[in-house]
Amino acid sequence: MEKNWMIYGAYGYSGELIAREAVARGLTPMLAGRNEDKLRTLAHELKLGFRVFDLSDSAAVKRELEDMTLVLHCAGPFSATSAPMLEGCLASQAHYFDITGEMDVFEHAHSTRMNERAREAGIIVCPGVGFDVVPTDCLAAQLKQALPDMTELDLAFKAGGPMSPGTAKTSVEGMAGLSRIRHNGRIEETPLKTRRLDMGQGERTAVSIPWGDVSTAYHSTGVENVVVYVPVADRTVKRMKRLQSMRWLMGQPWVQSFMKRRIEKNVPGPTAEQRARSRTYLWGEARNATGKKVVGRFETPNGYDLTITAPLAMVKAVLEQAVTGAGSTTPSQLMGPDFVWSLPDVTPLELTRLG
Repeated sequence: MEKNWMIYGAYGYSGELIAREAVARGLTPMLAGRNEDKLRTLAHELKLGFRVFDLSDSAAVKRELEDMTLVLHCAGPFSATSAPMLEGCLASQAHYFDITGEMDVFEHAHSTRMNERAREAGIIVCPGVGFDVVPTDCLAAQLKQALPDMTELDLAFKAGGPMSPGTAKTSVEGMAGLSRIRHNGRIEETPLKTRRLDMGQGERTAVSIPWGDVSTAYHSTGVENVVVYVPVADRTVKRMKRLQSMRWLMGQPWVQSFMKRRIEKNVPGPTAEQRARSRTYLWGEARNATGKKVVGRFETPNGYDLTITAPLAMVKAVLEQAVTGAGSTTPSQLMGPDFVWSLPDVTPLELTRLG
């Protein structure tokens, strides 16, 4: 018997890309979200069913998920939408997946209590099944295998092309705080950290960002010290530091609302051509207490393209029971540390041992 599954936020940038590719693969997800007009138009074109409900209505969420085996949640900002959808999945015993990169969402999903509740409900809870954080999570797991006693982990990525509206809005929320790292097992706010690193295109300055792996790498590998970086121009470092000094202003509700409205009007998201022209570069460095290091590098397609292929591969695996289980998990724990290299157009991992 065919198992029912849902894409919530199906008319958003990534949600629509995933829905279209799902149909191209012969899958028939139920489309869902708040906007009936947008859902009806997309569902009619793709010849799929749709359901309209708001996540603020917990009874409606439970009702609409009762016949679902799995939900792929694509409606951000996940800081506002993840918790109510997760509660609905627990109540309806539907597996929960999302495409967030937001650290607080990961921490909530991987809390001891949430893990216990997911196990009791018999469901998988796996946030971050897109570009955030599949490639970096698999890289962290590979570096753990290469250096089992690693005590510190630095990760970095360089992503080309424009942002989607959802990513841009999440970036605006991040402007209201400091950078975040994991230090001795705890997530801490800190001023920007910088370092030099080589992602295969020559050494560059990189700055720390509050990326999801600060949470997930700890849950995947147990490493207690994690920093995530992006390479930037030196002038960008100065600009980012100025923004951090103004975070009191950036956090004001009216500033956040104004900037998000501007994004909704002016940020359409990258076109297929723009995505095809831009690759993503991944880098990681594991270190142990004796000074040994292992550096890993590889490339993936554009992050938004990977946010199509990775979730659909995971959905298929769960629906076909190729992977099973219950509780809170990360992509590399659920699918294995080699998972990202099973996806299209991902280059082999290059590992270098130093020290």
